[in-house]
Amino acid sequence: MADWQPTATLETLRRRAELMAAIRHFFALRSVWEVDVPVLAKTGVTDLNIDSIPAELNGRRHYLQSSPEYQMKRLLAAGSGGIYYLGKAFRNGESGRRHSPEFTLLEWYRPGWDEHNLMDEVSSLLSELGVVAEPVKVSYREIFQQNIGLDPHAAPLEALQQEATALSGSDFTAVSRNSCLDLLFSLGVESTLPDGLVFVYDYPLCQAALACSGKDSSGVPVARRFEAFLNRMELANGYYELTDAVEQLSRFESDLALRTAAGKSAMPVDHQLLAAMKSGLPACAGVALGVDRLLMRLLSLVDIREVLPFGIRCDVND
Repeated sequence: MADWQPTATLETLRRRAELMAAIRHFFALRSVWEVDVPVLAKTGVTDLNIDSIPAELNGRRHYLQSSPEYQMKRLLAAGSGGIYYLGKAFRNGESGRRHSPEFTLLEWYRPGWDEHNLMDEVSSLLSELGVVAEPVKVSYREIFQQNIGLDPHAAPLEALQQEATALSGSDFTAVSRNSCLDLLFSLGVESTLPDGLVFVYDYPLCQAALACSGKDSSGVPVARRFEAFLNRMELANGYYELTDAVEQLSRFESDLALRTAAGKSAMPVDHQLLAAMKSGLPACAGVALGVDRLLMRLLSLVDIREVLPFGIRCDVND
């Protein structure tokens, strides 16, 4: 007999509905309006570490969106002002206790703000939603050096490869700087973070993704982005957004070269996004927050299926 019952309790689903209503109330009070952008588009993302789910429409390849970012930036370029999205996003291969291929994402953008302004608003939102913790802010360099003993911005690649090999038990001697840093942070730093809400900012330049580059307080080039962790679980990822269309195209091309080298399929570049940026994407900060993960932490649950009405069951654990 088919298992038709929900994977979350009805009480959890009630709490989920209250959480969604509270998020919308938070932004309504701040005159940030909700946008409903497509979850199906002709292009996906070029990021090496994100695989979009393909779909066919009228005989042509489309993709379920891993984030509303590209469409939201087109609205920002059109003059929308502050906006947010609260809805579904999709990523292929995302399965485990903390991952689902279909998940609920809260993403918002604040024109005229930088990443530190946005960290403060993330803190305010989480406080309104029941996270009782004084936020801690620490630079990537400080927390990495404290736990790994290497400067993530200046350490030679060989030193990072050796440390990643020793920590993981796998051979990282031919792995990129970005992948070594990801491994070392994931295994050697995240588990040491204190309880509560922690913001890590000023990431290594090789991990800029869609963030502007800048310099930290000591003049070292960094990526102007942050991640928020709640009780050691990654919850949100924010940027002081890149607005230069030429630089954006260059990053797309670099991503595609990495995908080819890794044996992954090439992704079509979103030229509508590039055109919007060229027309004038305003200086802004943006952040994406995992709503399912937030609810897991608020209810002290350990499996993402416990907060989804009908979570996809799989055998992969993380």
